[in-house]
Amino acid sequence: MNAMLETPELPAVFDGVKLAAVAAVLYVIVRCLNLKSPTAPPDLYFQDSGLSRFLLKSCPLLTKEYIPPLIWGKSGHIQTALYGKMGRVRSPHPYGHRKFITMSDGATSTFDLFEPLAEHCVGDDITMVICPGIANHSEKQYIRTFVDYAQKNGYRCAVLNHLGALPNIELTSPRMFTYGCTWEFGAMVNYIKKTYPQTQLVVVGFSLGGNIVCKYLGETQANQEKVLCCVSVCQGYSALRAQETFMQWDQCRRFYNFLMADNMKKIILSHRQALFGDHVKKPQSLEDTDLSRLYTATSLMQIDDNVMRKFHGYSSLKEYYEEESCMRYLHRIYVPLMLVNAADDPLVHESLLTIPKSLSEKRENVMFVLPLHGGHLGFFEGSVLFPEPLTWMDKLVVEYANAICQWERNKSQCSDTEQVEADLE
Repeated sequence: MNAMLETPELPAVFDGVKLAAVAAVLYVIVRCLNLKSPTAPPDLYFQDSGLSRFLLKSCPLLTKEYIPPLIWGKSGHIQTALYGKMGRVRSPHPYGHRKFITMSDGATSTFDLFEPLAEHCVGDDITMVICPGIANHSEKQYIRTFVDYAQKNGYRCAVLNHLGALPNIELTSPRMFTYGCTWEFGAMVNYIKKTYPQTQLVVVGFSLGGNIVCKYLGETQANQEKVLCCVSVCQGYSALRAQETFMQWDQCRRFYNFLMADNMKKIILSHRQALFGDHVKKPQSLEDTDLSRLYTATSLMQIDDNVMRKFHGYSSLKEYYEEESCMRYLHRIYVPLMLVNAADDPLVHESLLTIPKSLSEKRENVMFVLPLHGGHLGFFEGSVLFPEPLTWMDKLVVEYANAICQWERNKSQCSDTEQVEADLE
């Protein structure tokens, strides 16, 4: 009789275990997807000035909430993984012309040129010169999506194809793109200036491309001629500081490091004959043993130390990272500069964000934009599950560029009015 009375307790205990298991799974999901994180406008760092006040008025995205897809959009890892795996959803196919430039060392640089599909909002001829992320080029989906949107807003777009990144373009010298080499980007900019002497430039860089464009502008004052503004998205600012964080397992950075290193190895090895062949006049410091070390490399730092720094004759990895990082050039940029990072970017450690924060506190031309979410070059938008084809990042860059163009137009009109009044007096 007692046994019969006790049997109903067994299913209750079993249900309790199931309930606990479900609760544990839900807890893990909530933590991993960061579902409790709020949506909010991006944090902005800038000095109060006429330009910053104009930007806040003219760029609604700077003061509106960035709302990522509800289910997964608050996870920087998922945003980054979606960008890395599929780039964008329903990506368009803008039509452009490929241009070839022979460099002084025999390298063949390429970029793709896309003409505007509408008149610009201020009626001027504006060209966006765009530098993609590491090992990327104009055929990447996130680049195609951005270019299509910029074209429809009246911008001509020139997109650099990193040296060695396009699988169907052979290297013609024993050198490929590196972390901070600005030669190919500079050649593209010079081509645009010469071919379209009336055009003004908006400089845009994504990830590694952000480092290159900022370094290029800061290298010499002449590089800033005809430049209206610059936008850098998701760069790390200092490779020397970043290398230590990239070896940490926090936020899975060591795993991302391995994946990017593996991709770089594949690209380098696809050009092994041009870089390491017997007939090639290699840099003196580049030896055959470096190729064997490349096979066993598991981090970008090992690849940079054994191969990449030697393309430009750096004696050590420290020297390479110090010289090739844009951090030492940022204070020499005088055109309006917007630096964008995501607080949950798993590739860019939060300690690196002190660099743009500090810069924005000292320079009136700099605005640092830091949304809570977005991952690394993700910034997807959407309601619940499925993302929109156009991202918050795409819209922000074009909105900022439009505002700067309007700001410059207003300044020139004011100058003309003042000149007329002076002549009348």
